[in-house]
Amino acid sequence: MGICYGFQLATVEFARNVAGLESAHSTECVPEAPHPVIDLLPEQKTISEMGGTMRLGANRVDVEPGSLAAELYGSSEIRERHRHRWEVNEEYYMRLEEAGARFTAVSKDKKLKEILELPDHYFFMGTQFHPEFKSRPWAPSPPYYGFVKAAYDKKMGKPKPEF
Repeated sequence: MGICYGFQLATVEFARNVAGLESAHSTECVPEAPHPVIDLLPEQKTISEMGGTMRLGANRVDVEPGSLAAELYGSSEIRERHRHRWEVNEEYYMRLEEAGARFTAVSKDKKLKEILELPDHYFFMGTQFHPEFKSRPWAPSPPYYGFVKAAYDKKMGKPKPEF
């Protein structure tokens, strides 16, 4: 499971070790990365004074029916809180998906990838947003609930759920 930067680094790791892009990186860490699979949001590239310019707040996220995310959320439209400037670079969407990554949720305008799933894993979900911001003791966020449940189920020897 990866949240925000964890989602981004999971994407970098997948690009390097599964999609064959050994020099993949985030431009936040390596500005001149040969394969910038994580890059500044397009609208951020012309801003020189970064203060107060992040993508912030609760934003609509459209979830792919039949995905792990749809199963956990029980909906194809959710609202989650965001706080970021970097995002999966659209130039790499196809290459990553051809290698087996599933981006199962997108922003309302369909321009940004919001959830990464790796179907070959017992459980893997990365979210660009921060589901912990809406989690409560008696109403845990769906990704965290799913992660803990999957860990327990695997320990108990249950088969991987199919989505």
